[in-house]
Amino acid sequence: MISMIRPILVGIFAIAALADLSMPASAQSAGLDGSWSVLVITDKGTCDRAYRYPVRIQNGKVRHADPTNTSFNIGGRVAKGGSVNVFVARGDKRADGTGRISRAGGGGLWKSSKGECSGRWTAERRG
Repeated sequence: MISMIRPILVGIFAIAALADLSMPASAQSAGLDGSWSVLVITDKGTCDRAYRYPVRIQNGKVRHADPTNTSFNIGGRVAKGGSVNVFVARGDKRADGTGRISRAGGGGLWKSSKGECSGRWTAERRG
């Protein structure tokens, strides 16, 4: 079960994590599009302690850095001010994250949908 949660946690932050087709101009105009490196840290539960994951935000939508990677789903929103609501799902496993990003970086909190694990995430701009 832990191995199933790991990809979900990794993607969150993908924490980052982030966007909505109804708001692409907002995220884009805030300068949030580009490559990001997201570090997911587990503070509670038996999930992996930490994992780093590369993501891309394009037109405000969060995607895998590798568009051919379909091992899990990522979705969410980036508001004009940089607030983030995101989810990552694989099968019946899901994790949700919230936080804030700016042009250079950001972070927030995450938790698994069934409460097995929770923690924090940080994001750094890579390009």
